Amino acid sequence: MSQIDPVTASVIQGALQNIAIEMGYKLMRMSYSSIIRESEDFGTALTDHVGNQLAESVQSTPLQSGPIPGYVKNVIEVLAARGDTFAPGDVIMHNDPYGGASHGPDIALIMPVFHGDELVGFAGTTAHHLDVGALSPGSCGIVDAMDVYAEGLQFKAIKVVDGGVRNEAVWQILRDNVRAPALVVGDLDAQVAACEIGAERFRDLIARYDVATIRAASEALMAYSERMMRQAISDVPDGVYSATTHIDGFLGDPERSELPIVVTITIDGDRMVVDLTGTAPQVGDRPINMPLVGTVDISIWLTVRSVLLDSDIYGEIPQNSGLTRPIEIIAPRGCLANPIFPAPVIARFTPGNQLADTVMKALAEAVPEQVSAGIGNLKVIAFSGLREETHWVHMEIFEGSYGGRFTKDGMDAVDTLYANTRNNPIEDIESHLPMRVTQYELREDTCGAGRTRGGVGAIRAFQFLEPGGFSVEGEGHRFPPWGFQGGADGKPAELHLIHADGTDESLVSKVPYRPAAAGDTFLAVGPSAGGYGPAFERDPAAVLEDVLDGIVSKESAESQYGVVIIGGKVDAAATAAKRGV
Repeated sequence: MSQIDPVTASVIQGALQNIAIEMGYKLMRMSYSSIIRESEDFGTALTDHVGNQLAESVQSTPLQSGPIPGYVKNVIEVLAARGDTFAPGDVIMHNDPYGGASHGPDIALIMPVFHGDELVGFAGTTAHHLDVGALSPGSCGIVDAMDVYAEGLQFKAIKVVDGGVRNEAVWQILRDNVRAPALVVGDLDAQVAACEIGAERFRDLIARYDVATIRAASEALMAYSERMMRQAISDVPDGVYSATTHIDGFLGDPERSELPIVVTITIDGDRMVVDLTGTAPQVGDRPINMPLVGTVDISIWLTVRSVLLDSDIYGEIPQNSGLTRPIEIIAPRGCLANPIFPAPVIARFTPGNQLADTVMKALAEAVPEQVSAGIGNLKVIAFSGLREETHWVHMEIFEGSYGGRFTKDGMDAVDTLYANTRNNPIEDIESHLPMRVTQYELREDTCGAGRTRGGVGAIRAFQFLEPGGFSVEGEGHRFPPWGFQGGADGKPAELHLIHADGTDESLVSKVPYRPAAAGDTFLAVGPSAGGYGPAFERDPAAVLEDVLDGIVSKESAESQYGVVIIGGKVDAAATAAKRGV
């Protein structure tokens, strides 16, 4: 490898990072659907010629940008096996969940970058699309697919632009087989544009330096990130740390419910092994299995990186493939975390987030001051309807909450861990869909009590203004978020369908597609996260603030925290007596 001075490497890193960010903004601002435009459920990244990540967009979700190297590596393999080659102007579509994709709706468009005749890298984008032609409307909330073929269209390294010429037959197949073709194709066109600007900027950067300098800088930057991760692992005491959590699965079905996720982390010097042995076997006919490449690896890498290399402490560390080199993942073939084709996987989102939470729980034994208590998991809700011959489809990522931390309360009503998407504005929903949001508020008096409290979940109600339907992929109805070091557990989530006549029907966390009548209201109640540390050690002033904000009731302040509040103020003497001080 050619040597390169650190200043030049740093300048090149900044340029690569800015290219990925520019790609992200172009994709977000050109997209048609709110899942990309508002929720930012997309990813952009640059890789080298063999698929090693060089930089990723910072405003996107780790579950989208993180898998791009896996997509690229599988595309390289598939084209080679096919006897095909890359050419300037190609754009390749890929969404094979057993070939690097996180799941089928996360479609990647990848553009090779050439310098003369030499392949030097790839500009890659991913995005969550509203519909991919599965058995029910939408691309999440699909919880009854029997195999991957029931999950929608599969594109395995297909050139949608071949040498600069659009392959119109492929685009027509896509239009004819999804329920919202204008939105889906419009979003894919935005991805093409983002790839093109990324490739152009990458070529400009190479022209400013040269291929050898860019490669030397890339290797140096990956080596730096690897050293940072190895040092962070070395700072963790050697040992074996284990944790087990459970996912709801399909409540009411004994064979498919209350399924364990087991994580055992071994620290040996500067190496980490994450072993998932003991995790439940795959569910062969329900889509809650998690692809090892694209979901499981990202869940683990993101959690380890965020815990051991917190940006608030370490600053900006190049986000590249060097960070993952010291981490080995073991997942027995045929378990939930390494399913065997063609086991369905489209509903892998919430199990994967629970896996991340389990990794956090295992690391809590080793680095207790660097973790949060148990998270309140997320939901993805697919709303849809049919107007004459045209479908409307909406993806709602319903937020969860973070557990308390060593010195800070958990964050309220946010996406957690590897998701990192934004909630949809009410104005966007009501201006584009035949729905009205009739309630949106924090869920009061439910957070896990602790020295630092757990985050609070949200409550959101969606009323159908005309006949439609919904389906739900969710978690966290059976098992509450875990409290840590004496903190209390949080509160599980709830779902309700309130019929137009006022009848309230309680729903489980995973709901296959079902119709809804005009006037029906879908009510989502988010989970509140676990507390950290004994609640009686919480600053009474912080308890008072939560009471005044309506987050904690006066009764809970006294019973859970030992803080007596009278007339809007802390009664110091009564509080001391209550706490036994």
